[in-house]
Formats: sequence, C-alpha cells, structure tokens
Amino acid sequence: MDQFNAIVIDRDEEKNQSVAIRSLTQDDLMEGDVTVKVAYSTVNYKDGLAITGKSPVVRRWPMVPGIDMAGTVLSSQNPDFEPGQEVILNGWGVGETHMGAYSQVARVKGDWLIHKPQGLSGKQCMGIGTAGYTSMLCVLALEKAGLTPQKGPILVTGAAGGVGSVAISILSKLGYHVIASTGRNSEADYLKNLGAAELIDREDLSGPARPLNKERWAGAVDAVGSHTLANVLSMTQYGGAVAACGLAQGMDLPSSVAPFILRGVSLLGIDSVMAPKELRMQAWERLAQDLDMAKLETLTKTVAFKDAIQAASDIVGGKVRGRVIVDISDQ
Repeated sequence: MDQFNAIVIDRDEEKNQSVAIRSLTQDDLMEGDVTVKVAYSTVNYKDGLAITGKSPVVRRWPMVPGIDMAGTVLSSQNPDFEPGQEVILNGWGVGETHMGAYSQVARVKGDWLIHKPQGLSGKQCMGIGTAGYTSMLCVLALEKAGLTPQKGPILVTGAAGGVGSVAISILSKLGYHVIASTGRNSEADYLKNLGAAELIDREDLSGPARPLNKERWAGAVDAVGSHTLANVLSMTQYGGAVAACGLAQGMDLPSSVAPFILRGVSLLGIDSVMAPKELRMQAWERLAQDLDMAKLETLTKTVAFKDAIQAASDIVGGKVRGRVIVDISDQ
C-alpha cells in the first residue's frame, strides 16, 4: 500500500493540539522490523486522553494514536513473523511514543507482537483489547495472591467501562460473586447480564475514606484510583487483595497503611503496557478460555474509522459502555 489513511495528532508552536485524518506513505512510518496491515483497533481510555489532549499521553509529534491493533503481516525482517500471519499488539508505547494503530498500515518492532490467539478472530481480540487484556492480568494477579470464589465477593469498580465490563464477565464465569460499582443506574440490566450479582453506587466509594471500614469483599479490580481505591482498600477483608490498574478518578491514593498492616491486605499493581511476552501470552490464552464470547458480543460495538475521533471524545466524557472496536478497513 503506497498510500493509506491514518489519524494524526499534531500541535503547533504554541502547543495547540490538532487531530485529523491524513494520507500517509510508508516513508512516514517509524522504525520497526515488521510492517502490518491493520484490520481492527479499539478505543481505550488512554486513546481518548491522547486524542482529546486531556492528559499528556502523547510524547512526540506528529503521532498516530491507537494502542491496540489486530492485522496481517505485510513484510517482516523478524524471524518470528512471516507475511500473511495474523498478529495482535497491546501497549509498548504505541500511540504514545511510536506511531500506533489508527492507521491502515503500521510498522512496529516484532518483539511487541504476538500471534493471534487460537480460537479468537482479530475482531474479537480488539473487542477485548488492552482493557480486556488488563482485566485478565488483574484476575491472574488475584489468583496468584490466593483468591478463590470461596474466599468471598469480588468488587469491580468502573463496572460499565471496558476494564470493568470484561472483568465482570470473566470473574462471573469463574464462579465469583461479583459486586459492580457504577455511577450509571441505567446500566443495571447490562451489568447483571454480564454476571454482576450486586450493584453499588460509585458515590458510596468516591468520597474521603476512613483508614478502616466494614469488611465487604475479599478482593477487587479497581480501574478508578484516588478516593475510590482508598475506600476499596478500607473495606477489603483480612488477607484480601486488590488489583489496581486505572486512574479514572485520579493518580493519588489518599489512604493509610492501616489496611496493609492491620488486615494484611495486598495492593497489586497491574501494568499492561510493558508486561513481558510470556505473561501476555498467558493472559490471552486464558481470555480465549475464560471469557464468554456471547457476552463479549453484548459489550462491544463497532465504529467506522472516521468515527474513532468522536468515540475517543465520548470515552473520556463517560459516554461509552463496554468496548468500542474500530474497523480500520471501513474508510
């Protein structure tokens, strides 16, 4: 493909940001040993922050955003990949410091790619995306910390978002009693259909936290941070664990050491961007096994390439439920 379309973020000398669909050539792409024809991408919260400029996600300009991709190898100088093979990518600074997935063609390092998991289509992989892959990393961490369905309920914050929606689906299939925290009462049926057994209002968790509160759950998946995470920790049962993977409310943690030294609670930090390939492959194998594909279908919607910019704005504005797939071929 000599010419192709891409969404490009740029800024002027006054650091005013602009976003537009532009025509590029492969000469415009950055270094890498594998060139991929991109079929699908996603809209994650980080993509929304990059496109709207509401957080300093982008580190160099011009930049093609999009932290997830699924596509087919066009050419490769990497011994692990051959033309025609289907591949996926999550993270590694793509869409931040390296031109990303919102482009019909991408050039990346082969070390960042994995072969498409068996049993999943490229579109399904992007329905899962970084949000869903992060959810599985949280589940793996909680399991490693010793949590089982018999230990007690699991809380999921930001339940109607991408991470939360997939986490509820996975945990419920594994037999956990899932408590979903959301500020969108209109999403009650949606969350229950995914497998949530109980719903609580996010306002119950969003204010200043006491050092310790009544024990309510054995563990949690938190995508919110700040006061919400502090409250989650204060209500976690003795010996429980909380997997923290997001900062929708903020990067701060106005808590105390009380949950850790008086109840033995573990706070598990989850990084999806630089996770080693072995862990990524484990997470994707488990996703193919433990995520109900019928539920995945209900929590995803697909938008055309031209609508990705608006979808990115919507996700930052809290208007997106579940997961958004971007059909890169739909130009």
